[in-house]
Parts: sequence; C-alpha cells; structure tokens
Amino acid sequence: MANIDPYRGFAARYSTLRHESPERTAFFKTLFDSDGVRRILDCACGTGEDLLLFSSLGLDVAGSDLSEAMLALAKEKLAAAGVEVPLVRTDFRELPKHFDEPFDAAVCLSTSLPHLHEDEEILKALDSMRSVLREGGLLVLDQGMTDRQWAEKPHFIPAVNTAEFCRLMAIDYSDEEFTVHVIDFADDGGERAFHHDIFVYRRLLRDDYANLLREAGFRAPRFYGGFSFEPYDKTGSRRLIAVAER
Repeated sequence: MANIDPYRGFAARYSTLRHESPERTAFFKTLFDSDGVRRILDCACGTGEDLLLFSSLGLDVAGSDLSEAMLALAKEKLAAAGVEVPLVRTDFRELPKHFDEPFDAAVCLSTSLPHLHEDEEILKALDSMRSVLREGGLLVLDQGMTDRQWAEKPHFIPAVNTAEFCRLMAIDYSDEEFTVHVIDFADDGGERAFHHDIFVYRRLLRDDYANLLREAGFRAPRFYGGFSFEPYDKTGSRRLIAVAER
C-alpha cells in the first residue's frame, strides 16, 4: 500500500452508501454465536460502521486500519455513539506487532484485501490475520466483486442518486486487475461539488481465495453468495463472502 493515504479525500464520503441491513446484522450474529466468538478484530475497519455493529452484538471489539483519515472518522463516530473501541493504525500485514491476545474472529471486509496485488503480499496478510486468531478462530472476508461480475464486466454501475448525493462507479478491467473510478456529485453547502477517486484492485475470485486461504494454513473455507448464508454460485452471486478457520 502507498505511503500517501489514498483515502485522505475520500474518507468523509466513504460511508455515504453504508446502510446497515437486518439481514447483514443477523448473518454476523448467527455466524459468531455458532462459533463462540466473543473477541473480534476488524483489521480494515475504515470509518468504524462495523465496529459499532459488532459492539452492538455484545462483542469485545478492536479495530485497525492503515488510513489515518479513516481512523480519524472512526474515532469521531465511536465517540458520538459513546462506544469505546481500541483503534490501531497499522497495515494488516503487520497485525502481530500490535495485538498480543488472540481473537476469536478477524474480519477484512468491503474489498479490502484486493488492495494487495501480489500473491506473496496477500499471503503475508492472510498469515498476519491467522497469527492473531486463536486455534479454531474465524476469518471472514467480503467483497462485491464476484465471478459473475467479472464474467459480465459492467463498466458503469450507478450506486446512488438522490437530491443531495449522486455516485457513479466506472470500472475498467484488465487480465488480473480492475480499476474503480468513484465519481461523486455532492451538495456541499448549497453548491454542487464534484469528486473523482481512483482505486486499483487485484482480481480475487472464489477459486483464488480457496487456494490462497489453504496455502496460508486456513482450514475448511466456505463461501456464501449473500448474507442469508446462501451457497456461493459462480454464475449468479453478486456478493462473495469467505469464511475460514485457523
């Protein structure tokens, strides 16, 4: 990841589309209850929405992120909600340097892992996440890019269109990567403001995750196509959720 915070200008608009759904909340509650999860690390916590979610489920939560801008907003949101969560600025390839006590679960959500582009670096991140888990602990990965989307390769995805805020995502595809142009039009103090942010991701699909998780030493990887625990379908799923055990 680059030394310059790529989210410095984007952080304030990052959570514009985040609206927690009962289905998503129920997914995590059911998953964590069934595996006895009590202590959890969100190692790409962004602006903290999921820290608040996991805290609301009664979990002992910690968060980390590489982006100073994201963490600053997470601190504000947690303080406003009266929730105390320890936050650490670190690369998720270096988690054991900052966390000594093992977690029952670690999550890396919202297409965070594909910021890394080489197998060696992805395996380093997965090993880092595995190192802070107890034996039998869970790793949960989540992204919107699926085998179906990669096959169809839509170039324009309208994300939101309201009187106050519009977002269009324009996507370019290459053999191993995809570049997302996030184009925002926002009402900024009565004036229409335009923002353009660019993020480049590694293509990681179901079989890629299966191979990398096993190589990193995780067991029993399972894949869902949504938050209702439906099995992942390469031809139909529009969400890719991976769950694996240390």
